[in-house]
Amino acid sequence: RGTMASAGELWAELPTEKRIFCSVLLFSWAVYLWEAFLAHRQRRVYRTTTHVPRELGQIMDSETFEKSRLYQLDKSTFSFWSGLYSEVEGTIILLCGGIPFLWNLSGQISGRAGFGPEYEIVQSLVFLLLATFFSAVTGLPWSLYNTFVIEEKHGFNQQTLGFFFKDAIKKFIVTQCILLPVTSLLLYIIKIGGDYFFIYAWLFTLVVSLVLVTIYADYIAPLFDKFIPLPEGELKQQIETMAKSIDFPLTKVYVVEGSKRSSHSNAYFYGFFKNKRIVLFDTLLEDYSALNKEPAEGEDDENEETKSKPKNKKQGCKNEEVLAVLGHELGHWKLGHTVKNIIISQMNSFLCFFLFAVLIGRKELFAAFGFYDTQPTLIGLMIIFQFIFSPYNEVLSFCLTVLSRRFEFQADAFAKELGKAKDLYSALIKLNKDNLGFPVSDWIFSMWHYSHPPLLERLQALKDAKQD
Repeated sequence: RGTMASAGELWAELPTEKRIFCSVLLFSWAVYLWEAFLAHRQRRVYRTTTHVPRELGQIMDSETFEKSRLYQLDKSTFSFWSGLYSEVEGTIILLCGGIPFLWNLSGQISGRAGFGPEYEIVQSLVFLLLATFFSAVTGLPWSLYNTFVIEEKHGFNQQTLGFFFKDAIKKFIVTQCILLPVTSLLLYIIKIGGDYFFIYAWLFTLVVSLVLVTIYADYIAPLFDKFIPLPEGELKQQIETMAKSIDFPLTKVYVVEGSKRSSHSNAYFYGFFKNKRIVLFDTLLEDYSALNKEPAEGEDDENEETKSKPKNKKQGCKNEEVLAVLGHELGHWKLGHTVKNIIISQMNSFLCFFLFAVLIGRKELFAAFGFYDTQPTLIGLMIIFQFIFSPYNEVLSFCLTVLSRRFEFQADAFAKELGKAKDLYSALIKLNKDNLGFPVSDWIFSMWHYSHPPLLERLQALKDAKQD
């Protein structure tokens, strides 16, 4: 008791900025240790569940079960080491004053280019460029290992080294082309916005996010993947008929050539108001997947890069199963999940900007991170959004995960109402098999991390209707 009292007195004697700094560091490590504990529990499940459980006997053969167990075990071990590195790197950066060092270096660079300290926005952009470049370089070995060791070993990687680096450089350039102009405008709005700058800043980020959602699939995604309209035929007709039956304002259906990057599969829709498009990954479609075909003659260089390698033949889904998966996705639209998520996201964004406006004048927040003489707006955004809000962000993230699982069950139920229960049942099993998902999970890990309900729970909910 005496030791705790003296520790409490020592804490009370610390200057405010030191207490803020220590709290941020302690909370960051507490979150990391919690995540590591959950991952340890899940790894124990991977290690000990070596035989197909009785309730999964009809769903999964022992070979696929073992493949998925080993894949998830490798992924979990990789995640442990990359997470530990990330936490240690972040701690060293904070303890060694990496943020003020990078800010001063940015000032020197912009100064040499003729922009003095009064050009804070220019200095902020140099800081962002250097920080994202540092992040990209330190993250590169992890990304390479994940792609060319883990994904390669388990038959998912379809890229060559040349394609990977081309992709990484392209991603970095596209990110800067969006990040730098948006940040400079946001900082300008905060500077000139007066007392109500947080309202204007929030409105600006709202407009930016809506614009990005609108242009992403039409202009940004095609820089990385080839999008082709789904050819006329039975599948397209069935998709259009289903969309019409629930008043989904479908304008186009695309197939994206995801198989040149990875053999994982996916489907999504995008667009506002009366202009909705559906995107299907070719790996989802049994008939269209490049993984199920021989390479065509006269492929372009990029495709030669990726198709010169032997491929794992993937199962994909039949047309009826693809329709069932789409029935689930359209259920999210029909039940208003997309709109609800946007509203929650924007309410959160507004609250964060409001609290930022309240806290931005507190000099001790800047002093805690080594900024004693200046209070740059960008650094304020970084400190408050990334560090001060981290407890709130953790709670919000957990609540959104719980909500997402609820939405997934509702979307499954919607597909069931469309008469797709049997096909969705078989599609979920196929997708789980194709993506080597492991169907057994630790309950706390599952509750904290899974935005989609575990496979068995989803199948159980579909089973009754399927039997009917």
